[in-house]
Amino acid sequence: MRDFSNSIIECVPNFSEGCDMNIIRQITDEIEKVEGVRLLDVDPGKATNRTVVTFVGNPHAVVEAAFRAISMAGELIDMRAHTGEHPRMGATDVCPLIPISGITMEETVAFAQMLGKRVGEEAGIPVYLYEYAASADYRRNLADIRSGEYEGLATKILKPEWKPDYGTATFNAQSGATVIGARDFLIAYNVNLNTTSTRRANAVAFDIREKGRQKTDEKGKAIKDESGEPVWVPGLLKNVKAIGWYIEEYGIAQISINLTNMNTTPLHVVFDTACERAAARGMRVTGSELVGLVPLQAMIEAGKYFLLKQQRSIGVSEAELVRIAVKSLGLDELGSFDPQKKIIEYRLQDTSAKKLVDMTITKFAEETASESPAPGGGSVSAYCGVLGAALGTMVANLSSHKKGWDSRWEEFSNHAAAGQALIKELLYLVDEDTNAFNKILNAFGMPKSNDEEKAARKAAIQEATIYAIKIPFRTMELAFQSFDLAIQMAAKGNPNSVSDAGVGALCARAAVKGCYLNVMINARDLKEHPEVQPLLQRAEEMNAAADTKEKEAWDIVLAAMK
Repeated sequence: MRDFSNSIIECVPNFSEGCDMNIIRQITDEIEKVEGVRLLDVDPGKATNRTVVTFVGNPHAVVEAAFRAISMAGELIDMRAHTGEHPRMGATDVCPLIPISGITMEETVAFAQMLGKRVGEEAGIPVYLYEYAASADYRRNLADIRSGEYEGLATKILKPEWKPDYGTATFNAQSGATVIGARDFLIAYNVNLNTTSTRRANAVAFDIREKGRQKTDEKGKAIKDESGEPVWVPGLLKNVKAIGWYIEEYGIAQISINLTNMNTTPLHVVFDTACERAAARGMRVTGSELVGLVPLQAMIEAGKYFLLKQQRSIGVSEAELVRIAVKSLGLDELGSFDPQKKIIEYRLQDTSAKKLVDMTITKFAEETASESPAPGGGSVSAYCGVLGAALGTMVANLSSHKKGWDSRWEEFSNHAAAGQALIKELLYLVDEDTNAFNKILNAFGMPKSNDEEKAARKAAIQEATIYAIKIPFRTMELAFQSFDLAIQMAAKGNPNSVSDAGVGALCARAAVKGCYLNVMINARDLKEHPEVQPLLQRAEEMNAAADTKEKEAWDIVLAAMK
């Protein structure tokens, strides 16, 4: 098997205990003991009596941590005494593995099988494989495997078609059975209703879920096909599973939803469709909640969707888009919603890393003025580019919301969104320019005691230097692109902000010129290198054209101010 040390998979085991935090803590302690994994989220639910745990790491470490957690849950949780609103069949009800980076789904399936084998043989818990790891098509769907739940397992496990994939076909009264598999990222999501009726919540769930509901005649009797199987009427949304339940803890009914492909059916579409179907049945959606973690993209898309519905500019910061999504989806109705804890990308960030862009402007200036050679002109040039793009974006947003310009809101929203994309990458380059410089220092610090080490050191220095050319070159490209935003806003934007567009153009010129100097000085000894030559040629072109672009913006601004 190949090296998976740099690969990342996510594991989201669901344990049938949501009330006793001492038990939950003992289970999660087993996960945290394993080197190479990071516990991201522990989300207990009292009414469901179920805890969803999320952790990530390299595949071998994740399998070890999952095995330890499942084994501990099997010892601590007695399913004979378990009750809860959520369907379940074991102490560890389900344990999916999800490929995140550096690993394919097929390879993730192999790790799911490895985990299932250990749980079945070493922990003595019957295991069923599902989703991509399923041993047969009829076992692919979790709901089908879990049908009958724990109470029906003693009989079900004896049927030949429901023999476990791992472990013996013997009913484990304390631990039940566990479902292990490999799947795509799943968003566990609950929509809150202003009703206490499970039946009415189910009606909305059946409206929206892909499976839909059983077809009935005018007397309410189920209609069956020629083979005696129920006829189903499909629901409205693909890749959506849903049921209704009453949550005593909150005093409301909810629609419990598993969204298995947010690219096919985005989170905001699920919410709005639930709102529409609830309203059609005389109910109102009051908010929603996320169980476990959510991808950043789902929140960004939701924020943009709700702004567009208001005919407002989507060219706002990432933080603002997330805030709009939280408020629009009502994710803070039942409790506080902390994006830093609930969005997976934010949880994976290395908060210990010192970043220039996280400094105050005073601290950034002091750091630049210190005796350290970095940050230097490259990082400062990149930040000039950030300011130029930010000013153009500001004018676009002001123009989008200008009184009397309502018909042009989308035009300026598009400009603002383009500006935000420039800002985001340029902010990354502020720090990356310093990182590129440090790569060169590290290469020069490599040993050189023999010919082999000298050759490796020379190659590393060249590789690091080429990277240190590419970073300011990329900053040049982005800053040069921001000229068009500044010129467009000077010519067509809010006339009260025309000077701001002009300053944006000046910042863009400073960024282009500053990065040109960095490209040239870093390329002194590599001008003939095939990777470097085309970069130098294009850098010369942008450097010369920057004066023309800046003058074009300048002339427009001066003419508008007369």
